[in-house]
Amino acid sequence: MDTQAQDKPLAGSLVVSLEQAVAAPVCTARLANAGARVIKIERPEGDFARGYDEYVKGEATYFVWANHGKESVCLDLRDDADRAVFEGLLERADVFVQNLSVGAIDRLGYGWEALNARFPRLIVCGISGYGEDNAYASMRAYDMLIQAESGLSSISGRGRIGVSIADIVTGINAYGAILEALIRRERTGEGERLGASLFSSMADLMAVPLLQTRYAGEAPAYMGMRHPSIVPYGAFPTADGTEVVISIQNEREWERLCRDVLGRPDLFEEPAFASIARRTAERERVEAAVAEATAALSEAALIERLDRARIAYGKLNEPADVLDHPALRQAHVALAGGADAEIPAPPVQARWYGDHLGRCPSLGENTEAIRREFGHE
Repeated sequence: MDTQAQDKPLAGSLVVSLEQAVAAPVCTARLANAGARVIKIERPEGDFARGYDEYVKGEATYFVWANHGKESVCLDLRDDADRAVFEGLLERADVFVQNLSVGAIDRLGYGWEALNARFPRLIVCGISGYGEDNAYASMRAYDMLIQAESGLSSISGRGRIGVSIADIVTGINAYGAILEALIRRERTGEGERLGASLFSSMADLMAVPLLQTRYAGEAPAYMGMRHPSIVPYGAFPTADGTEVVISIQNEREWERLCRDVLGRPDLFEEPAFASIARRTAERERVEAAVAEATAALSEAALIERLDRARIAYGKLNEPADVLDHPALRQAHVALAGGADAEIPAPPVQARWYGDHLGRCPSLGENTEAIRREFGHE
């Protein structure tokens, strides 16, 4: 282990993950970034996320992003020899993560009670679609289905959010809970049973519209880039045919926008627009007046005025624009074939994250080495 690896917070920890797709791999990739040794157990045919696409120099985008820094071992847990290897791994592991269908791990003989009896310090995290103790527990659950079931699609234009948000957030939630359990184990010496579900993760993100529905009778209708209770707050046109997102949070900003950006001091002086609540009630008139003024300016001219007036704004970028964004930090991962790829860097800057995040393993490339290390030639 090199000096940089030894300096990472989870250095010396072993994570065993029986994982596929997105949620569990996202969780364990973050553990790997923090210095844990992560051994990924795959079926002989491999994690099906390996076949999602071939865009990253022949490898799949989701797989590269969520599986760098891991080792891959192929095991068949119906085979006695492979079960012995698996149990040898668990005997030395700090954390075990799995996202098999609900009940599958119990049928294999590795449910919580069995594991806790044999490995009392082991932290066990199960990731599921709907949790394990309700009428939906056995439902097949993929990201798009959870977006629909949780109500997220209904407040997002009745469409799918363009990334696998349920999987990703669930993986991040599981990662946080595992860190909490590791800290608790330092005090108690005890392992822990954790359960993370895609539906609960989306219900948590939906807390505000759910509370609005419960206590106000309904959630605000989908409004695209507009804000349901702040005006002006949204995307406005420019003379170039682009759009700039403008956000006004208080009356000082509203005055500066009217006088210094739009050249319309009369809008600020209009009594009907004199507060956020009044502007929201007159949304159509306010937004039309702002749009008329911004549409007469080029994007560069509008942004220059917004900067000078200290008004919050953002460009309505495409992914290709973001690749050249000055705030985008990137890190490198090595691909199994020897090539190198850039991915977004870990979202939190910390001294233990270097520019290189590890290697994406080929299917089963560490199987024989793992067998030897854990006593099974």
